[in-house]
Amino acid sequence: MSDKKMNSSRRHHLKSVMLQIAVVWIEQEKKDIAAAKLAYMAESCPKANMSGDQAALMETCKKIAALIDRVDEERYDLESKVGKADKEIEDLKIKVVDLAGVKKPALKRVRMSADAMLKALLGSKHTVNMDLRANLKQVKKEVKEEPLEAAGDWRKNIEDKADRKKMFETS
Repeated sequence: MSDKKMNSSRRHHLKSVMLQIAVVWIEQEKKDIAAAKLAYMAESCPKANMSGDQAALMETCKKIAALIDRVDEERYDLESKVGKADKEIEDLKIKVVDLAGVKKPALKRVRMSADAMLKALLGSKHTVNMDLRANLKQVKKEVKEEPLEAAGDWRKNIEDKADRKKMFETS
C-alpha cells in the first residue's frame, strides 16, 4: 500500500466490513459448538427404549445409573487434575517471583524538616518538637560598666605597666 493515509470514509467502510465478517464467524462458531454438543450427547447418551415389560425397564434404569456413575467418576478425576494443575501454577508463580526478586523503586530525595518527618512517622496524635534551640536556656550577658574615673588617662596606665615590667626584669 502506498504511503498515503486512508481517508475516514474508507476506514469506516473497512471497519464495518470487518465487523460483518466477524459476526458471520461468531454465528458459525456457535452453530459448530451446538452440533458438536448434539453429536457428543448422541454418542454418550443413546435414546432410551421405553417400550417393553418391567424387567426391561429395570435393566435400562441400571444401565443409566451405571452411565451416571462413570460420568461422575470422570468429572471427579478431571476436577482433581484441574486442582493439581492450579496448585502447580500457583507454586510456579511464587517461584518466579522468588527468583526474579522484588525490585525496589528508586527513592526520591525529599526535603523535610525533622518535625515533619516525626509527624509523618508517628502520626498527628504525637506532637514532638525537634527544635532543640528552643529547649536551651537563655543566658543573658551582663554588661560590665567600669567607672569612668577608673579608666583615667591611658598614658598613665601604660606607664604603670612599664614599671611593672621593669620590676620583674630587675629581680
